[in-house]
Amino acid sequence: ENRKSETNYISLEEARKNKLKIDWNDTKITKPAFTGNLFFDDYPLEELRDYIDWTFFFHAWKIPGKYPEIFDDPVKGEEAGKLFEDAQRMIAEIIEKKMLRAKGVVGFYTAVSFGDDVVLLKDDVNKEQDSTLHFLRNQEKKAENIPNLSFADFIAPQSSGKPDYIGLFAVTAGIGIEMWVKHYEDALDDYSSFMLKILADRFAEAFAERLHERVRKEFWGYASDENISIAEMLKEEYQGVRPAPGYPGCPEHSEKRTIFDLLEAEKSAGITLTENFAMYPAASVSGYYFSHEFSRYFNLGKVLDDQVADYAERKKIDLEKARKLLSPNLKE
Repeated sequence: ENRKSETNYISLEEARKNKLKIDWNDTKITKPAFTGNLFFDDYPLEELRDYIDWTFFFHAWKIPGKYPEIFDDPVKGEEAGKLFEDAQRMIAEIIEKKMLRAKGVVGFYTAVSFGDDVVLLKDDVNKEQDSTLHFLRNQEKKAENIPNLSFADFIAPQSSGKPDYIGLFAVTAGIGIEMWVKHYEDALDDYSSFMLKILADRFAEAFAERLHERVRKEFWGYASDENISIAEMLKEEYQGVRPAPGYPGCPEHSEKRTIFDLLEAEKSAGITLTENFAMYPAASVSGYYFSHEFSRYFNLGKVLDDQVADYAERKKIDLEKARKLLSPNLKE
């Protein structure tokens, strides 16, 4: 029989008992160069163009395949080559005419985990009331010695007595795009309009990539001697992860509100959140930085009613709202 094996689920209590076990006594925690926020008002696009992931550029044009091998493809190669040339031309124009502006903010905070929450502690810089980031935990029944992960597992727990740190970021490369999109659309040039939007998205991702590199080597400095190529970087061959709300491991978007408030992203980077927590300009990326060597991406999967109720309680929202926020991940 070829039936797909049924996934079994466990209670949130059991899943928490099976969290990732880290020996915090044996863990070196690197203090960032600063706590609080650092703003970038006009990050040079010339520096970011080298960090563009061209594979995803072609995916946006509905041309699946890997860069640069795609150019040798007998079917798609010619079209890919033309798109690539047009993109290089437009990038030169974007930089010359300053059509797009990259703005961003990165922040580091003293933090401890408490269950599936990460609590940001008051310190000399962060004098505000403690803020809390709420994460979710995988509830699938695992084979022996495989943990049920939550991103909170990668931050030292309160009980360890060790203060840890978490990073947050929000970047955009879409400042100024509307005027140029309108310019192309008025000229009935849909191709250039689409090309500009795709390149703005790629520049935003490139900005996130470059900033993460600087975080690892310079601002947080937990991997100050890292020496890898950009190609290796795009394959995530480095220590630490930068998940964003909406990723498979933290699919719930409303947490962006907390990130944006802490970073003052609207004021400092010109990025706003819609009521459905979409970012505007669209060419924007925001998320978390985790530095622990065990930190990695994972898939949350489905959550059971006990976790939905727990999430509602932690976020201080009613159950119905929690169900709505978690609807794509509810177990039927």
